[in-house]
Amino acid sequence: MSEFKTVQELKQLDPDKAVPFRSIFILRRKTLKTAKNGNPFLSVELGDAAGSFTANCFGDSAIFAALEHVDEGAIIRVSGKTEYYQDRFSPRLQAAEELSADDAETQSILSQLVEVPPESPEELWAHVEDAIAAIEHPQLRDTVQRVMDDMGDRFRTGTAAISMHHAYRHGLLEHTTHMARAARALLPLYPQVDADLAIAGILLHDIGKLEEYEGDFAAKVSRIGTLHGHVVLGFRTARKAALQSKLNEDLTERLEHIILSHQGEKEWGAAAMAATPEAVFVSMIDNLDAKMGMVQRVLRNAPEGEPFSEYLAGLQTRVLLTPPDKR
Repeated sequence: MSEFKTVQELKQLDPDKAVPFRSIFILRRKTLKTAKNGNPFLSVELGDAAGSFTANCFGDSAIFAALEHVDEGAIIRVSGKTEYYQDRFSPRLQAAEELSADDAETQSILSQLVEVPPESPEELWAHVEDAIAAIEHPQLRDTVQRVMDDMGDRFRTGTAAISMHHAYRHGLLEHTTHMARAARALLPLYPQVDADLAIAGILLHDIGKLEEYEGDFAAKVSRIGTLHGHVVLGFRTARKAALQSKLNEDLTERLEHIILSHQGEKEWGAAAMAATPEAVFVSMIDNLDAKMGMVQRVLRNAPEGEPFSEYLAGLQTRVLLTPPDKR
């Protein structure tokens, strides 16, 4: 057994005891804040493949000095003591050291650090290729294929979010694949929805996230992502491919509308409200898979014996972790 504790192992330790530990984590997020007394402190999120936690590092501590100039996405070795604050795991960190990705110690546990979906990326990508092939309209299919030919490598590895849903390596591929599977199962119930447009819209709805996010081990919003956002970036990518594929004006406009409206609500980032059968359909499936993705992730990363998850902002509640009693 490794001397380095995982997030799950730390959360399974006795919450009533301050247990010393050593671990290797990815610094997912780091925010400089100011306490009520005016002193600075760092709020950091550390994580591995099975979970994450936040901790505070106060300005007069050695841990603050150790992490002050470490970038998000760095791999760090930390030591500290387990601690809880308001029933939330928030350990007291005592020391930290940045490690290289090529470090032997890092290489030995790298698979434990990077979260990935349960399904292999090869299997997920095969479903994407199958969905593209199922688009019958030749120019619409060619539009999607052009985008994937250009961005497919990044699409296969990219994250779907910073923290809300499918926020890990291959997460965008998983999210898009699950949406395509759900759509193909539901389309027979809604004959008013054009299947070609719906599938094309699903495959391209989040393509702008490949420009919105950057980073290898922890995603952060890029400069262009901050200035434009993934909805506009995706609209631009789809329009370029549609023009190159000579997609007619009506289908181009409808495909663009799916991308512009898929967020569902303007306060959630939609540029327009869904106003076609296909846009409504894609928006609802996107919302379904985003929320179920949160549920699936918290269930597979749940510490053994815990009845409820921690609070999930995306669901505005905690999730019951125990299966139904069907005796």
